[in-house]
Amino acid sequence: MLNNKSILITGGTGSLGQALTKSILEKNPYIKRMVIYSRDEQKQFQRPQNTRETKYPCLRYFIGDVRDYHRLKRAFQSVDYVIHAAAMKHVHIAEYNPDECVKTNVGGAENVIRAALETDVEKVVALSTDKACAPINLYGATKLTSDKLFIAANNIRGNKPITFSVVRYGNVMGSNGSVIPFFLKKRNEGVLPITDPNMTRFNISLEDGVKMVMHALEVAWGGELYVPKIPSYKIVDVAEAIGPHCKHGLVGIRPGEKIHEEMITSSDSFTTYDLGEYYVILPQIPTWDIQKFIGHFKAVPVEKGFNYSSGQNSEWLNVEDLRNLIKTHIDPSFTV
Repeated sequence: MLNNKSILITGGTGSLGQALTKSILEKNPYIKRMVIYSRDEQKQFQRPQNTRETKYPCLRYFIGDVRDYHRLKRAFQSVDYVIHAAAMKHVHIAEYNPDECVKTNVGGAENVIRAALETDVEKVVALSTDKACAPINLYGATKLTSDKLFIAANNIRGNKPITFSVVRYGNVMGSNGSVIPFFLKKRNEGVLPITDPNMTRFNISLEDGVKMVMHALEVAWGGELYVPKIPSYKIVDVAEAIGPHCKHGLVGIRPGEKIHEEMITSSDSFTTYDLGEYYVILPQIPTWDIQKFIGHFKAVPVEKGFNYSSGQNSEWLNVEDLRNLIKTHIDPSFTV
């Protein structure tokens, strides 16, 4: 699908951005150009030193901030597909620095949309988060706003052959700042800080996150919000999996945190369909025929009132599952 195409990833030096870059380059030998757009100079300096990537002459690094519309527009020249992964994502930091979060997550989304509409970009896939569903923190509220902006962008494209879609998922296993790498570092201290023993979270691997983004890039008609069917875990099980001999220090939930996360609310159920591997929330104002979409993808409407919560999931990871996943996806030498 990507051969002879140019693709740009905002926030391309982040965990998912790097995983996307690796996967795309390895699976698409004839890609025209791969542009990594981020404001992290140090990470951009370090990445080309990786010998695996020196064999890809199509790879380009572009310093820039999604807050800067003119820089984005320059970067989008001759780009076919855009994956928007840049965000200010740490909940408690956003609570303390709200204006910075709004500038990046909302203003940045507006800039990506505007730059895409004013160049020749064909497809945009924006990354969302479970925290955008019924948000109680600023990060979630800004990402919900971002989701709405990207979905509505399909209504202002005019005659331009461009589509905007969104993918929403839970905690990416092993990503920067996530709980598992944090616990792996803390376990040598003998105490693992637990926010609340009842806390649960969704879990998705980097590989499955990449797969979902590529799925949306390939099949989206424009305006869809894709949600994966993924397992949940209990935070106490993560602690047990990583540090069975560690004590648990209860520290309380941080500003803006939930005990359980949602990815689909009961209010979303009226426009949510089951596609098999994924759920999809269809746009309130579609630019295409919903019945044709349902027929094409064999989409099945979910039950009215359905909601998708990490605390009421049908699939759970136990302690042994978590240990196997850590060994497979994060640290092959991991032992307890």
